[in-house]
Amino acid sequence: MALIDNIDAVIRAIGGFLWGWPLIIFFVVTGVVFTIAFRGIQFRYFFTAWKYVFQSEDSGGTQGAALSPLQAFLNTLSASLGNGSFAGMSTAIYAGGPGAAFWVFLLGFISMPVRFAEVFCGTTVTTRLPNGAVRGGPMAYIAQAPGGRIITSLYVACCLLLCFVSGCAMQCQAITGGLVQVTAWPPALFAGLLFALLVYIVSGGSRRIFKLSDMIVPVKVALFFIATGIAFLMHAKGIGAALHTILRYAFTPGAMSGGVIGYTIQDAIRYGMVRTLNATEAGIGTAGILYGATGSTATIRNGIAAMVTTFISNHLVCCSLLLLMVVSGAWNSGYQGIDMTVYAYSTVFGSWGSIVVTLLSSMFGLGVLVAYVYIGRECWMYFTEGKYDTAYYAIYCLCALVGSLAKIDLVWNAIDVAVAGLLITNLYALWYMMPRIRHAVQQYQADV
Repeated sequence: MALIDNIDAVIRAIGGFLWGWPLIIFFVVTGVVFTIAFRGIQFRYFFTAWKYVFQSEDSGGTQGAALSPLQAFLNTLSASLGNGSFAGMSTAIYAGGPGAAFWVFLLGFISMPVRFAEVFCGTTVTTRLPNGAVRGGPMAYIAQAPGGRIITSLYVACCLLLCFVSGCAMQCQAITGGLVQVTAWPPALFAGLLFALLVYIVSGGSRRIFKLSDMIVPVKVALFFIATGIAFLMHAKGIGAALHTILRYAFTPGAMSGGVIGYTIQDAIRYGMVRTLNATEAGIGTAGILYGATGSTATIRNGIAAMVTTFISNHLVCCSLLLLMVVSGAWNSGYQGIDMTVYAYSTVFGSWGSIVVTLLSSMFGLGVLVAYVYIGRECWMYFTEGKYDTAYYAIYCLCALVGSLAKIDLVWNAIDVAVAGLLITNLYALWYMMPRIRHAVQQYQADV
């Protein structure tokens, strides 16, 4: 037990170091520089991006592509809308105060050109496997940077850890925990159902994975906005005051409240940005993996369309959750984690609040669970040179079973380390590719 505690302490210390100010500043500088280098692409093509989303089926592909650009969009959105949003946003506002919402909103715009860059590179730098399959993503373009082989191996290792634990085990743990709390049924029942569902999904290959994901994404997004929209209507009179509170706490330290020893501007910035990066996955390269499997030649169009996924997950989902927690008073209730989210919805739905959150959490988690089946498989195939995919599926399904039944809090700290590793290695490669991206953007803007 002491050994596990010591390991946990070391991992926590590493994660705390990696997620300090240097990494935050590195990401912010990257986003600002990319905004300037790409001529404000997230603002200039904001409305065009939405048009490209619905025209993505016509953006071109090659034989051997695993999915269409629209499917890549849906799965990118699905992967970034998980329980990290529900628990992560409440953690951000508990530790950083209402001001964290402002910095989450700001970071969203900075993240959009980073998402564009990783998707552009993921579709521009691709390889064709011996079986004819097209593969792109960070594994392809990181390899072109100095030290690419070692850095790519590090990226793949971190991504597999993220897929097995955060994408699978943690989502199953959240789904099972919520359903058990609402129904009082045994955890083994839900663990068995999730395990059986995954076995059914992976037995059908990529086609079944994407078919199910295509069904889940619209449903979970619609449910979220319906429930949250009703909550905002009931709290409509307090929205103005809530926005004022957010702006006030974003630039001035607060007094003791909300169960913490005061808030500082630094806390608001740090926790707002860190939790947003974890929730929206901007900059970690998973979007590049999905788009890299489309074989699409419309690399600029796909990159522009992919920015919409960041806008939805950050501005429409995360910011809505944060505003709801402020306007409902949940931020100052003393609750934290998912309990704060339940409290926020309970101010409108009463005893049904926990059911609403459980339903949303289950749908969000299920979407991530399915999307990461494919993301993890791409990393696995790179790691094993296209072999042993059955072994990968077996491990993934077992992770769902373990995550549903076991308490694996220790691994949460390892996830922070993995996400930081993905962010550092991916941003490093994007900086190396930046002149090439900038030239392509300039040429595109000259042509349109």
